[in-house]
Amino acid sequence: MQIIQLTGLSGCGKTTISNAVKLLFAAKGIHIEILDGDRYRQTLCKDLGFSKADRLENIRRLGNLAHSLAKQYPVVIIAAINPYEEARSGLKLKYDAKTVWINCELDSLILRDTKGLYKRALLPDTDPDKIFNLTGVNDSFETPLNFDLKLNTHLESIDESVTKFYNFITELI
Repeated sequence: MQIIQLTGLSGCGKTTISNAVKLLFAAKGIHIEILDGDRYRQTLCKDLGFSKADRLENIRRLGNLAHSLAKQYPVVIIAAINPYEEARSGLKLKYDAKTVWINCELDSLILRDTKGLYKRALLPDTDPDKIFNLTGVNDSFETPLNFDLKLNTHLESIDESVTKFYNFITELI
């Protein structure tokens, strides 16, 4: 049973890489579970906002759920922005969760902007569509201090990142 917490800005590849790795393991008959932060924001954590306290609570809840699912799956991946070292170290301390930092330079994320969030965060403050709490732009993201694996998705292809993450998990289980 292993919990792996991904951390990284919106659009860096957390969901894409997790889903690809899940398929690789499924092809070998190993079923892993992914707790996608966006999905759980609509269910388990729908009552939470984006304050620091709410973001910490979001990760705490995902950690508790991951821990309960770890009895059924050899690996549970938490794919969430997880911007605070306090939350990451808390999961490591409580559940021995491994940390994977999916790093991507902001310029690359702005170019990708798969959800249109960066465009909205960079609007003038007076624009009604402006987002004021986008992690890495106008809300904080603490650079991970203690990570077990770092993937640089602005420098490597998705396939390279997936292979590195797959190999990392294989060594754990």
